[in-house]
Amino acid sequence: QVQLVESGGGLVQPGGSLRLSCAASGSIDSIYGVGWYRQAPGKQRELVAGITRDRTNYADSVKGRFIISRDNAKNMVYLQMNSLKPEDTAVYYCNIYPIVASWGQGTQVTVSS
Repeated sequence: QVQLVESGGGLVQPGGSLRLSCAASGSIDSIYGVGWYRQAPGKQRELVAGITRDRTNYADSVKGRFIISRDNAKNMVYLQMNSLKPEDTAVYYCNIYPIVASWGQGTQVTVSS
């Protein structure tokens, strides 16, 4: 089974940008889809964006601000986050999509001035 490890989180000011990376231990071509999920304190984990071989899907709250992409040659999936808001603060995870497997440690994103 392909393992996914996320990285790239940090502290950013409102309106700023951040790019998260998801590294796969094997070929992402073998995976139907990869998704980025997040969990804010006191809230349920939610899907932020998903990407398959031929389409992408975004949560309404991030449409127009976040972009998910994949690099099959590098076995990487990225989440470019622009115009960040304090409510984007959460632990971000990558996982298979649309049916998730076990969760990794995630990467913390904090949007604050």
